[in-house]
Amino acid sequence: MTTQNRSRLGNTVPELLPLIKDARVDADKTRFSMWIPQISSHFEGSIKPAEVAILGIESHICVTQTALDLLAAGHKVYVIADGVSSSSRHEVPVALARLTAAGAVVTTSESWIYECIGDAGIEEFRSIVKLVKETAGDSKASLQALLGPASKI
Repeated sequence: MTTQNRSRLGNTVPELLPLIKDARVDADKTRFSMWIPQISSHFEGSIKPAEVAILGIESHICVTQTALDLLAAGHKVYVIADGVSSSSRHEVPVALARLTAAGAVVTTSESWIYECIGDAGIEEFRSIVKLVKETAGDSKASLQALLGPASKI
């Protein structure tokens, strides 16, 4: 996890703190990409490319630059469409199209979660289904904001 320039922009919002309390890294940065030494050092020595899911604010700036840096480093990048935003909603579809063209996999949180678990027979399946159902409204609202009110979600 990274925070963009805490001294100027403030801390991570309190609502996210319980979700990131176990993060290996909580780095403050001024670079727009989060592919900074405190993060990239955790990937060194890996035999195979990592699969990285990205969520964040300012899809056309920090999310894009991070995804492009990860792709350049040889990693597989998933950008979670309903987990990114922008202060200008018109920037999001442009950023997602650019990232798709660059080789990132742009997907939804639900699709990515089910791809990760792969099998309904795993022990955690029930708790994951519960989480998906609890957050379905938020995901739908995010996707409608991204795709526009005319979309049928």
